[in-house]
Amino acid sequence: MLKRISYLGLLAVGICSIAPLRAEIIEQVLVKVNGEIITSSEFERRQLAELIQTRPELAKLPPNSPQLAVAVSEAAPTLILSAVDELLLLQRAKEHGWVLTDERFKDIVGDIRKNNNLQDEAAFKKALEQEGLTEADLRKSIERDMLIGQVRRADVTEKISVNEQEIREYYEANPREFTSPAEITIREVLNAVPTSDRGVNVAQDDAAAAKAEEVRSRALAGESFAALATEFSASNSKADGGLVGPLKLDDLAPALQDVIRPLKIGEIAPLLKTTRGYQIFKLESRSETKIRTLDEARGDVSRRVAEQKTRGETLRFLEKLREQANIVWRNDELKKAYDKALADRRVLINRTEAPAPPQ
Repeated sequence: MLKRISYLGLLAVGICSIAPLRAEIIEQVLVKVNGEIITSSEFERRQLAELIQTRPELAKLPPNSPQLAVAVSEAAPTLILSAVDELLLLQRAKEHGWVLTDERFKDIVGDIRKNNNLQDEAAFKKALEQEGLTEADLRKSIERDMLIGQVRRADVTEKISVNEQEIREYYEANPREFTSPAEITIREVLNAVPTSDRGVNVAQDDAAAAKAEEVRSRALAGESFAALATEFSASNSKADGGLVGPLKLDDLAPALQDVIRPLKIGEIAPLLKTTRGYQIFKLESRSETKIRTLDEARGDVSRRVAEQKTRGETLRFLEKLREQANIVWRNDELKKAYDKALADRRVLINRTEAPAPPQ
């Protein structure tokens, strides 16, 4: 597969791997958007391609699979809304007068060939054939993505600004995003206790505990903990001298947190009985919880606020294009799916416009 051009593989899968679901209506017009059409065959290819991107296991199913039919039906609202959005954005690009020039296309193809080690023309054409594509297909896909990106930048992104109040409000409302939790690195020795259908043998349990205490005593006396772990531990970590981590302290089981938290670096914890047996832990390193100040996090905060605003403004921009468009449906079921997805999106827009709750 050609690197860095993900839609090549998706188109090939959509076109070649699974036959159209309803061949008898392959050229049925589903919807007209300002006079431009989306056909049944085009939409089905898009459905399958995008579904397989997120759920690769669907590519292995036969065309008449009930599981595939359910997946296609569930995805239909989101995908038909996305297809209409894309057409509206491409039409907006035409209003700007933007096109993919021959020179620019040649440069992009040159980069594709270089990144995929396809300097030979025959090798490049063969790669396209393996993806089920022609050079015209490739150009259309590249132009679509490029023009949509330009519209988003010119009509949305470049009009976004972030002020100091927004930065401060986001930082104060999302402290966890700027907090690095405490992390530890430990070494462990596990002395496992044999088990059977009858449970744990008391004598074997006592013997395991005694052996673990012996190993701990040797470590306390100065023997290398790593060497002891390599020799005696039943844990997979023995290959690394019992080394485990880094681990987030708050992610550990409460009992283990209680044992590890009081330790200083280099100290060995008391013997701990677990479901695995008897374990000995040594604290190798610790980093304390750190909260970045607003000044330290300012760049990240500004980017996240801008991204958040961009998502909302993009949806509002699409609403504006939709209000100005002439959309004529030729498929009632798909229109219902579209209306459902659009209603869900408008709820999301209303949420982004609502004032933030008091802190």
